[in-house]
Amino acid sequence: MASGFGLNGGPSRCFPFWQEVLACYVTNSNADNTAGKAKCLATLDDYYECLHHKKEHAKTFALQAAIRKAEAESGRGDGPKPEEVKTLGLLPGGPTEKNLKPGLIPTKGPSLY
Repeated sequence: MASGFGLNGGPSRCFPFWQEVLACYVTNSNADNTAGKAKCLATLDDYYECLHHKKEHAKTFALQAAIRKAEAESGRGDGPKPEEVKTLGLLPGGPTEKNLKPGLIPTKGPSLY
């Protein structure tokens, strides 16, 4: 917030950056010469980044685009289709090959309730 106070009463998240900008302005410029403000562009840029996160958003967008491009170029789409997958492959064979009794296999039957 512009007052330097956050929503919960404490200092806002960017208030330390604003204090750095003001300290830079005070030390590098005076009433007669304002050319020293050019030295404060880096701290001012940090303050704007804290407020708006433009660089962070640009990096995130570029990273997501690179991930999507890598996924599109990889051959991961060549795997079996869901209808081709019959089992998880944990235990091969049917109930008779696994020596399971029909009473132990859950089946859909009439509801007791």
